This record gives sequence, structure tokens and C-alpha cells, in this order.
Amino acid sequence: MSSFELREEVQALQDGTYEIGQEHDVEAMEEGGIHDLLDGVVAIVAESSENITDPATFDTYRSLLKHHSHLKGSVMNKMLDSISSGLAAQVDAAMHDIESEDQQTAMSHRLPLEMYCFLLQWFVSIADEGKPTEGEDIVSVPPPTKGRRGRGGRGGAGKATGGRGQSKKAVEQWSWTDQIPAILALVSRALRLKTKRVWTSTSDLDAFVTCVTRPVYHVMESEQHMKSEPIRMGVYKALCLAVKHHAHVLAAQTRIIQALQYYEHLAEPMAELLNVLAKEFDHVQLTDEILREIAKMTFKSQENKESRVISKFLVKLAETIPRTVLRQMAVLQVHLDSESYPMRIAIVDIIGYLIRDLINSTELGNDDQSVQKQVDVFFDILNERTRDLSSYVRTKDLTVLTKLCDLPAKFPKQRLDMSKLAVGMLEDKVATVRKNALTLLSQLVITHPYGLMHGGLMARKDWEEHYDNVSKELKKMEDIVGKAVEDAEDAAEARKPAAEDGEDEDEDEDGDGDEDEDDESLAPRKNHKAKHKKKSEDDMDVDDEALTEEQDTDEDVDMEDGEATPKPKSKGNKSTKRRKSELNIEALTNEQAALAALDGNEMLSLKLRKKYYSEALNFIQQIENAIPIAGQLLGSTHKTEVLEAMEFFRIIHEYKFEGAEEGIKKMLHLIWAKDNSSMSEDGKELKGIRSRLLECYKNLYFDPIADLGPQENVNRIAKNMIQLTYGATLAELTSLEEMLRILMESGQVHVDVINKLWQVYTYSNPARELPKQQRRGAVMLLGMLAVANPKIVETRREDLIKIGLGNRGKADMTLAKYTCIALGRLNGSAKKVKGSLVDQNKRFPMSDVIFRRLQQAIEHPCRSADWFGMAEQAINTIYALAEKPDQLCDAIIRNLTKRAFGKKDAAPTDPPNSSTDDPDQMNEDEEPTPQPEPESTQGGGQNCSIGGDQGDSFELSQLLFVVGHVAIKHIAYLELVERELKRQKGVLEAEEKKARHASPTQSSEAGGELEQVVGNAEDDIGDRLAAARETELLYGENSLLAVYGPMLAHICRNPGRFKNKTLRGAAVLSLSKFLCVSSQYCDEWHPILFNLLKTSKDPNIRSNIVIALGDVAVCFSSIFDDNSNELYKGLSDTSLVVKKNTLMVLTHLILNGMIKVKGQLGEMAKCLEDQDPKISDLAKLFFTELSTKDNAIYNNLPDVISHLSSGEYAVDEENFQSTMKYIFTFIEKEKQAENIVEKLCQRFHLTDEPRQWRDIAFCLSLLPFKSDRSVKKLIEGLQFYRDKLHEPAVFAKFQEILGKARANKSANKPDAELNEFEALLEQHKTQGEDDIALEARVGKKKASAKKRASKRTQATRKRKQVTPEPEPEPTRQRGDDDGESLYASE
Repeated sequence: MSSFELREEVQALQDGTYEIGQEHDVEAMEEGGIHDLLDGVVAIVAESSENITDPATFDTYRSLLKHHSHLKGSVMNKMLDSISSGLAAQVDAAMHDIESEDQQTAMSHRLPLEMYCFLLQWFVSIADEGKPTEGEDIVSVPPPTKGRRGRGGRGGAGKATGGRGQSKKAVEQWSWTDQIPAILALVSRALRLKTKRVWTSTSDLDAFVTCVTRPVYHVMESEQHMKSEPIRMGVYKALCLAVKHHAHVLAAQTRIIQALQYYEHLAEPMAELLNVLAKEFDHVQLTDEILREIAKMTFKSQENKESRVISKFLVKLAETIPRTVLRQMAVLQVHLDSESYPMRIAIVDIIGYLIRDLINSTELGNDDQSVQKQVDVFFDILNERTRDLSSYVRTKDLTVLTKLCDLPAKFPKQRLDMSKLAVGMLEDKVATVRKNALTLLSQLVITHPYGLMHGGLMARKDWEEHYDNVSKELKKMEDIVGKAVEDAEDAAEARKPAAEDGEDEDEDEDGDGDEDEDDESLAPRKNHKAKHKKKSEDDMDVDDEALTEEQDTDEDVDMEDGEATPKPKSKGNKSTKRRKSELNIEALTNEQAALAALDGNEMLSLKLRKKYYSEALNFIQQIENAIPIAGQLLGSTHKTEVLEAMEFFRIIHEYKFEGAEEGIKKMLHLIWAKDNSSMSEDGKELKGIRSRLLECYKNLYFDPIADLGPQENVNRIAKNMIQLTYGATLAELTSLEEMLRILMESGQVHVDVINKLWQVYTYSNPARELPKQQRRGAVMLLGMLAVANPKIVETRREDLIKIGLGNRGKADMTLAKYTCIALGRLNGSAKKVKGSLVDQNKRFPMSDVIFRRLQQAIEHPCRSADWFGMAEQAINTIYALAEKPDQLCDAIIRNLTKRAFGKKDAAPTDPPNSSTDDPDQMNEDEEPTPQPEPESTQGGGQNCSIGGDQGDSFELSQLLFVVGHVAIKHIAYLELVERELKRQKGVLEAEEKKARHASPTQSSEAGGELEQVVGNAEDDIGDRLAAARETELLYGENSLLAVYGPMLAHICRNPGRFKNKTLRGAAVLSLSKFLCVSSQYCDEWHPILFNLLKTSKDPNIRSNIVIALGDVAVCFSSIFDDNSNELYKGLSDTSLVVKKNTLMVLTHLILNGMIKVKGQLGEMAKCLEDQDPKISDLAKLFFTELSTKDNAIYNNLPDVISHLSSGEYAVDEENFQSTMKYIFTFIEKEKQAENIVEKLCQRFHLTDEPRQWRDIAFCLSLLPFKSDRSVKKLIEGLQFYRDKLHEPAVFAKFQEILGKARANKSANKPDAELNEFEALLEQHKTQGEDDIALEARVGKKKASAKKRASKRTQATRKRKQVTPEPEPEPTRQRGDDDGESLYASE
């Protein structure tokens, strides 16, 4: 068939205009006819594979392929097997003939090979594109046969013909995917031919190679096929053979680039293909060409599939064959400036792989310096990318740097730069960047290079000590060397006169020249010594110092060489030079110590050690700089960021960094976080924050160490636990208690540790007394653990009473305080179940020894401020454990009253343990002034005047404190009584109901009446107890507390009379508690608190009043509402504590709906820009929570703007703008934005101050203007602000709004409306400027006219003073006027 041209046939097939000379009408044939037709050609080809050149046979195959949609799977099966068998036979025959070097015979295989390849590529193209017919899948064709043999492939043909008897079920089980590896192997066999012996023309050869590789590219386009490892390797092998042996480079380059642009799944397979080509076939030309082509490509700014796929391809290529990519890195770096961030990410990732390859390579040879220089350049690029505009690029950059930390080479200089950059990026605005910066810092700590000499711990104190020691050694060594040099010069000077006697005049001149040279050489040596001395005294700057030290090392070596063999100045003084050298050597020989140091390179070693220590200190400083910022990130709303911050603190705590302990304590508050697991970005499951916290604390404090024995581990764990209580705040102790409760409930606290804590608490050895902190910490921990298991204190309560409430407790009020807390756990600490009336707490009879010891502890004479904390917890314990706590408290109050008001024989004096300068006592409101009256004296043991009687003010303070706390605890106790009465009533009801069911004769009507009576009885219980709280506690005739209500009010109302700070503080605190008992008492005396809030100079009293007013607002909101404005004044208090407490109280009251906001939200908004970060953070938290309430911020926004923009409470413009910028972030609903636009536009009409215009325009510019309705509202309001547009700031904001509107406008909507609006803005701006200019001109003219009139008036007065005017006459009136006018014109 001589008319067959492969290129034309393939082109016609692609164009869809393919015609067959002897085409069979396959569509009209029946199934049997199709089988007969195929069987005939199969038999012909089976006889000899060269029979494919017969036109009838070839046309039969083409006809079947053209009408493949009408063929069943069995037919396709036979056809594929026949084609593949024939091709295999032809390939084998061609190989045989080529090896026999029969050129003519080899060329005869060209036509059959081309025909078979054409048929094969046609079949592969339709195998995945065909449609199923008659329940069979077209691609479900039988697999090609194995073991074709002989030139004609008869074995294969026989297999094919035998396929006719196969069952339909067997046919359907065949899969095209399973046959692809065999087809690809056949293609690879064809490509192993020495094609140049068969095709002498290059174009014909290219056509054949293109045709034979087309099935490979077609298979490659299927994502499902490329997931199979055999198929993928078959594709790689076939294409590599085509590129390596058949000049397929250009075609492969084009196809690969196209594949990367259109098929996303081919990114990594194409890189693997080039890797196989480079490593197994030693061919990198194709890779180089593809990289150059990619370097020339341009990508759009937005992310698209093309940039994403090519970036994946480049990264995979750099991972597999980095050296090839390195050669083209110069041209690829252009994509660092690409607008497409995926390409920038790819380059960053590539640089990471290149650095890793350069450092790990063992073939550096003599190019170490060039490689190091190249690595430095790459690190500089990575450092620059930390400032990339895209957060994705910054995140990838940090990830790459983190991976590089694992390399064996530590590159300390780059590590210092990385740590500094990572610390700065902890303040990035994107959470993922901050999280990866923390990861980088953690990895830098784990892999730091400073562990070779001292074990790896990074305590600053130790490293500073090492640095100081080596600095001293180096200075000492420099002094020794300097002394040796000076001695040598002195010896030379001493011998010089004797040498000069035997020299002539010319030699003398030369000698003088040598002296000059020595002086010059000695000067830099002395300067160098002074320089080193100055450096050792100054604070270190590691980077500069390290560099200077390297230079100093070089200078030292040069000087040593110069001393041994100085270079001559000229050729004419050789003899003098030789003599002088001998003198120097002789002098230096006497200094054996200096020579030993120099020969042993000890000085160089010391300098290197100093540099080593200085770099370590620099690294420590960088990590310590990160600690405060990482502590803030513990409060982040992003879970991954919080988890990474926790891991960072755990790591630096293990490495003993200073400040890590503070971070570990801050982590403790995360015990209250909701513990929900989630998935990270890389698909890994993240533990909950609480779970991670418990794991971290267990790892640090509770897990045993393998190297220690059991008892040593117990001691260590107990010590760690006790140390957690040192210096802990109340919040930290509360969080620690919750954590220990969880650990105790899960059985993770060993009983030996608990026994060790008891041992510490009960330790008694007069010869060796324990520190108070340890005993206190032990009882704190025991009380915390008892929350989960009360038996811990039940079994050892005698020890608690003996130690904490005995002599040790009397000497240490703090120990007694925490002992009372631990005793309080005896009640079981059962939480109240909502709706349940059952009290599960245990109570003890009043005869129990606990209550007697508690009473003794409270009544024990003590003048320490710690007594108040102990008394508070003792009363809490009494009310928690006693069956009748009121009886015991009654006795305590009476005894304290007798002590305070009882007659004393002499004025009490301060005991030894009291102090007039007690730091725990509260400050006064007024400055102390010396007065003769005893009530004005200061100190814990002073007397105060009460109704003319003298008494001890501290004892009175103790009494008032106990009275106030008993009052507030009794309210809670009454609630328990009410619950118990209702429980008893419920039990009675159940019994009566059971009795009713037992007697069915009782009528239902009587039952209904009984239920009504029972319900009324429950109401009566609540009413009776409420009445007792309202009237009897503070006003009853038999009430003990009623005696002290007027007393508290009297003391608080007369701060000038009662000046003792402890007394007044206790009185205010107790009065606050009394106000929460009775509404009648509150209504009568609450103005005292508001008055004290205004007038008191003591911040502690003001702070307590703020908290008390919050409690009053909860108890009696109607009384508080009328004076709520006074509470907001605390937000502007000068004391940080008062301001913070005010903000927290208002946050609680507003968010829980206990008070209504009446325009005061602006004061809360001011706190957003407070200088103290704690205040601003609390304010941000408040507005964040307020935004969750329905329209709360939106409804109050106009009032906030008015409050901050104008009036006496207005803030400056900078603070106004930053505050509004934060608040407007909560305006998210488009409807709200539209209404705000309308309201703000109307505000322009109501103000004449330019400052308010600017503020309103700024607020408008903060809105998003995402909808057309918002823009329409703005345009409709033009009449309100058109006369304000001449103000530059106002007009600039409207231009900004126009930019937003255009950016959010839909693409298919014209710009006509916005353009018209812009023109109107320009018009009114110009008109406003003209009006202003006109007003200025008019004003100027008015001023000029006024000035002229003033001058005229002055001239007239002057004339009248010089010449008195005669009596006016009618004839002279005109002349006078003329004269006056003339004078005025002059």
C-alpha cells in the first residue's frame, strides 16, 4: 500500500474528515457479520504481520475503528489483540533485520510499522472515549495476549480467535486499565528500534515517533490512569526513550508545557518524568529547556490553575533533581517579582531544597567558599520574603526556614537573623504567619548549636558567667603577650648604642630609620591592645563584636609574624635588618610563657570561645524578646496559634530560658478553654487546648524521670507542685485548682505524692525549720486535690486542726487561711444541680472541735493585716460545715464587740509583731496632720473616738469586718434554708400523694384544692424568708446585725473624723455587704458609696466601692439605675486598679442585661485607646461580646460618635479615628450600613464645626458600600453635605468612598451614576471653595472699610482738638463736609 502517508493520515483523523477507500458499512451489519469480518482479517494478519499492508485488510481495521460505537467488547478485544500482536511481530522482525545490517530489508518494515502504530494510536484514543452499548462497556475489551512468538505472531492470533468462545461474564470482567501497562511496554519496545536505519528522512521519522508516542500522551491525560504505579512508570519509560534516542525533545517540551497548563494532576508526574530522564537516561537538556520556557512565562495576579500547577511542578522538580534546577535558578528568580503568589511560594520552596542540597552534598571539593556564598545569597532571599505582601508567601517562607533548621550544618549567623525575623513576625496580622513564626522559634531552640560545651541549656546567667570568664582569660593573655613585646623592644633599645659604635654614618642613618619603623609598628599594636581592653569592659553587641573579633584574630597573627621576621623597607639595609632580627628573637626567648601561648594557639582559641559565647547570648536575647509576645498569643482566638504558643513555652522551659516560667503560668488559664478537637491545615487532628495543657503540665511537672528512683521522683513531683503556688495570684490559684481537680479525677496524681504533701505540711523539726512558703503551698495543694476527693482531708483533719489552727497557724495567718479552705472541703463541695432541692453537702454538729478551733483562731489577738483573709475563710468554713452557723457567729461577734468596746486599764500598745507601716493596710483619704486628739493618730494600735469613748481602732476594724462578712454569708445560708424547707415540703407532698392513691374514695376536687394549698405554701416559704432578709436581719428588734448598721454608716459618713485607714477600709467593705442584704437599708445608705467614690483619695476604697456597686446593681437594680452614671466616672479614674475594676463591673452588668446603656457607651469606647494594654484589651473584649447581642452596637453607634466627637468628653481626632475603625468592624449587615449612611448624612446638616464634618466623613468611609442601596442613600444625602465638601479632608473621604463603590460594583453595570456623582462632588467642592474665597474677599474689604472709617474718625477728632469748631452755619455745612472728605482722602 504505497499511498499510505502517516502524517497525512494522522492529520485527517484529527480533523474529523477521515475517509476510507474500501470502507465497510459496519453499522448495517449484524453481530455475526461483524465477527466474520474481523475473523477474516485477524487470520490474514496472524499468517503474516506484513499482510497489514494489504489495502483490504487495512481498510477493514479502519472501518471497524471508525464505527467503534457499534462494536461490542468481544470485538474490540480481538481487534486490540490482533493489532498489538502484529506490531510486536513487526518490531521483533525489524530488530532482527537491523542487527543483521541488511539496510534494504530493514527499510521494508517502515510501512507495516507505521500502519500498526496508526491503528494502535487510533484504538487508544477511542478506548477511553467510547460509549457503552448493549450493557457492555466499550473499554471492556480483552487483554492483549502474552507470549507472541515468531514474525507472524501466530500464537497471538490463535489466542485471539479463541476469544470468541468466551462468556459474556468473562468479557465484562476485562478492564482497559489493566491492559495499559502492556500497551506502554509495547510502545517502549517499538522505541528501542534503531529508527534511523528504517527512516532515512527526519520528517518521516518525526511523524513515526509522534504517532507512536501519541497513545502515551493520551494515557497520561487521565488522572485515574496516572494513579497506577505500573502505568506511570510505563509512561516515563516510553517518553524517556523517545527523548533520548529519537530527538523528541522539542515535541516533548511542547506537550509537557501544555500538560502543565491544562491538566492539574500532571504537575508532580511531569517532574518525576524529568527526574527519571536525568538519573536513568542521563539527559537534562529537556529539563533545562522547560525551565527556561517557564521563566519566560507571565502569570496574572489572581490565583489560577496554571500558576498553581506549574508551581507544584517546579517544587517537585527541585526536590528530586535540585542540581538541575540550580543551574537555571538565575532565570527562574524572576518569578520572585511575579504578581502570582503561587509562583513566589514555589521559588521560596525551591530555594529551601537548593540550600538543603548544597549543604548535604559531599562533592563540594575546593568550592566550599563559592557554595557558602551561594547559600548566603539564598538565605538573604528567604529573609526578604518575610516581608512579602502575601501572607501565604510569608507562611511558606517560615515553613522553609523551619525545615532548614534540621540540617546538620548549623550556620549560626543565619540562625541569628532567622530568630530576629521570627520575633518580628510574631506581630503579623495573620494568624497562620504568627503560628509558623512560633514553630520556627521552637525549632531554632531545639536545634541550637550551643550545646557542645555546656550541655545545651540556655540559662542567661550561666552563659554570661562563661562569657565573663573567657573575657578575663583573654585579657590576661593579651597582657602577657603585650609585656613580652615591650620587653623585647626595651632590650633592643639597650643594645643599640653598643652596635652603633662599630657602624659607619650610613649605617647610623639606617638604624635611625629602623627605629622609626619600630615605632610605627608598635603604635598599631598598642592601639590594638587598648581596643581589646575597651571591648572587654563594654556591653556586648554580638554581631559587631563577632565580626571585630575575627578581624582582631587576623591582626594578631600578622603582628606575630611581623615580630619574628619584619619586612625590610629597602634593599640597602640588609645587615642592619639582620642584626635587629637577632636582637628581637633573643629578647623574646626570655618570655617562655608568651611563646608557649602563641605556639599553642591559646589566644586564638580564647577568641573563638568568646565569639561562641557572644553569639549564644545574642540568641538567648532574641528568644527572650519573643516571650512577652508569645504570652499574648496564648489568648488568641485561633486554636492552632494557641497550641503552638503552648509548645513554644514548654520547649523554652525545658531549655531553662529566663521568662519561660511566666509563660507556663499564663498557660494555666487555658484550663477553662472549651476542649474540642479539630483538623489542622495539613489534615492532622489537633488536640483540644485543655488536653494539650494537661499534657504539657504533666510532661513538665508530674511525669517521673527514668534516671531517678521512686522516692526521688515523688520528692521531685511534690516540689514542682509546691513551687507552682509561689507568688501565684488568686486567678492562677483558681486555674491550678481546676487543673488538679481534673488530674485527680482521672487518677493521675499518685497517692505517694499526696502523702509527701502531708509530710511537708506536718513536718516538725526545731533544728531545721521549713520555709513558710513550702508549708503554705502543701496545704493549698491538699485543699485543691480535696475538691475532687474529699477523703484526702477527711482522713487527716486532725493534722489540719493541729497545725493550721494551732500554734503554727496563730503565728502564720496565711497558713491558717489556707487551712480553713482545706477544712471547707470536708463538706464534699457538691455542686448544686439546677432544679434539685437536695443538699448533698455534709454538715457537722456544733459540738465538733473544728468550730471551737475556728472561733479561737478568729478571736485570737492579732494585729496583722493577714488576719482579715484568715477570718474571711474561717467564716466561710463555718457556714459551709456547721449545722447552725448563726449561733457560732453570734458568739464570735459578741466576743469581738466586748473586746473592741470593753474598758481597758491602759491604752493598748503595739505588740512586737505589729507595724505602723504595714504595707497591707489601706491608704488614707486625707494627708495625716498632727492633732492632739487621740482619734487622729495613725497606726494599728491607735484609738478612735466613738461617741466620746476611746477604743482600739484595729480591734474595731476586726469587728466590723466580721460583721459584714457574716451578713453576706447569712444571705447565702438563708437560700440553703429555703431550699431545705422546700425539699421537706416536697417529701411531705409525695407522702400525701401516695396516701391519696391508696384511698380512692377521696374526691378529685379535694385533691385539686390540696395541690393549690401546697403551691401557696411554697410561695409562703420564699416570701417569709425574703421578709426576714429584708426587715429582720438589719432592722429586727432581736437582730444582732441591726446594732452595727447605723455604726457602719456613721463611720463611712465621717471620713475626717475616722482617719484610720484600716478602720475606714473595713467599714466601707462591710457597709457594701450590708447594702446587698436589704433594699430598705440600701435605699437609705447607698448615697454614701457614691459620695465616697467621688471624694475618697484612697484607690483601694474606690476600687472596693466600684465592685460593691456592681453587686448592688445585681441585687437591687431599680435603686442603682438612677445613679448608674456615677459608676461610669470610674473609667476616667487616675488609678489603674479603679479603672480596670470599673470596666470589668460594667462589662458584667451590661452584657448580662442588668443595667441599661443610656448613651454612656462612649466612655467604654474611650478605653479602646487606653495606654495600658490591659484596659484596651478588656474594652476590646467587651465590644466583641457586645456585638453578639442583637444590634447592640448598631443601636448605640450614633451616641458613641456624638460622645467622642463633640462636647466636653470629646477625644482628639487620632483617637477618634482609631476607635471608630475598631467599632465599625462589627457593622456587618448591609441593612445596618444603609441606615447608618442615611443617619450620618443627616448629621452634616446639624453641625457647623469642621472637626465634626471630618469625623462624620471618616465614619462614612469606614462602611463597605457593597450594595447599590448604600451608594444611593449617599447620593440622596448630597443636599446635607454639599456645602461641606470644600474641606479637604471631607472631600478626600468621599473620594475614598467612590473608590470602594467602584470596586464593589458589578461588572455589567455602567459607571454613569458614579461618574455623575463624582462630577457633582467636584462641582460642589469648587463652588464651596469659591464661596470661601468670596467670603474672604468680602471680609477683607469690610476690614479695609472699617480701617478707613476708623482713620477718618480719628482725623476728625484731631481737627476738633486743634481748632474748636464755631457755631455751625448753613452756608458752611458743605465746606465742612468737603474739608473733611479732602482730609480723609489725604
